[in-house]
Amino acid sequence: MNDGVAEASAMPQVENAVVVAEGNHLTPRQIVAELDRYVVAQQDAKRAVAIALRNRWRRLRVPERLREEILPKNIIMIGPTGVGKTEISRRLAKLSGAPFIKVEASKFTEVGYVGRDVESIIRDLVEVSHHLVKDEARERVRRQAEQQSEELLLDVLLPDSAQHRGEEAAPVVEEVQPSASREKLRRMLRDGKLEERIVEIETQKQVNTHLEILGPPGFGEIEGQLKDMLSNMVPKGKERRKLPVREARAVLIAEAEESLIDHEEIARDAILRAEQAGIVFIDEVDKICAPAAGQRGPDVSREGVQRDLLPLVEGSTVSTKYGPIKTDHVLFVASGAFHLSKPSDLMPEFQGRFPIRVELKSLTAEHFARILTEPENALISQYVALLETEGVTLRITEDAVSEIARLTAEVNSRTEDIGARRLHTLLEKLLDQVSFEADMLSGQTITIDAGYVRDRLQDIVADQDLAKFIL
Repeated sequence: MNDGVAEASAMPQVENAVVVAEGNHLTPRQIVAELDRYVVAQQDAKRAVAIALRNRWRRLRVPERLREEILPKNIIMIGPTGVGKTEISRRLAKLSGAPFIKVEASKFTEVGYVGRDVESIIRDLVEVSHHLVKDEARERVRRQAEQQSEELLLDVLLPDSAQHRGEEAAPVVEEVQPSASREKLRRMLRDGKLEERIVEIETQKQVNTHLEILGPPGFGEIEGQLKDMLSNMVPKGKERRKLPVREARAVLIAEAEESLIDHEEIARDAILRAEQAGIVFIDEVDKICAPAAGQRGPDVSREGVQRDLLPLVEGSTVSTKYGPIKTDHVLFVASGAFHLSKPSDLMPEFQGRFPIRVELKSLTAEHFARILTEPENALISQYVALLETEGVTLRITEDAVSEIARLTAEVNSRTEDIGARRLHTLLEKLLDQVSFEADMLSGQTITIDAGYVRDRLQDIVADQDLAKFIL
């Protein structure tokens, strides 16, 4: 019974340090619904990542003795480029507030070759986690930092008042009745009437320590520690700067936030967040398959990269400048087109660490039409908003959308299939003239219909050789 009480009391501490965003409390159905707002089709992939995210929420609620034994079910996404593999993972991380990093497997080499070592993936993940946690800490102390900066600005604007307040630290708001002049300046400051006034403030001197340290493969962590050590050795003095009030306020707020947050606590929470909620997206994993028998081509020990990645995926400890991090509960999502290879060409041990396999389908004309209009960040909405800044009202009819989608599918079928990325190319070509002349079209409404689309694009699409170069 006592063990159960201890476990229950320990659980909120872990959860509070890791679970910070609304997405961690969403059910799989709700997660899929959120992903549907940005990604069209690919329901199987959405279901797989939704379950993976929900399982993290569930894991934090099981008894502690079992919690460490529940490992994430890593996912491998198989499908052509431009169908939503990266976007699904990126949106999932944003939804959950989790540290997320995307890497390309082809950028890494086996230890002993020139190239990035795989442990730098985890170090980069911790850096992302540290930025997330630090931003959250800054937000928590923002109000207090603003109060401090306001008092410091008033001290500069009204030196006599500062002497009256004494030499105590600015963050402590004195109980002495402030002067009428100071209160009058405070109101003017809050009303924005002093934004352009030049003030002289004392700030932390910025020290540039941009150093390039050469070393053998795997030297990344030592390099980071050397840079930190050298930057700490440089004395950090004060300097006086003359700035407008609006700029001085931002500088003072930033410095106040730095002084108010607990950097050691941030480092601990960053490690915990990366360990318990981190997501690593490994793209182009098909490029590290060993060449098939008889196939010729470059091979910088591709299986060696898989062997080096294997300990990270299985669970190991990596040293970072914020402390050691265990990768046992980091979620790894791999993806690849597998045009010239297949998942079974990966090392058996590597395959075994990705138990969930999801195949993403090629996009059709119907999907392209939905991508153009349905998502919250739909391409057509983006172009409409861009041209609206020039006073141009862009109207794209439904038949135009259908024609663009049809032509996109046609070009993808004839040339390299790059999925929804082809839409960007076609839309740029379609709206090239309107975008160029937008400043002369202010106040006008430009209507794009199916006829206009065919006039601008049909000849290029029909000429297969020309389409390869232009589209």
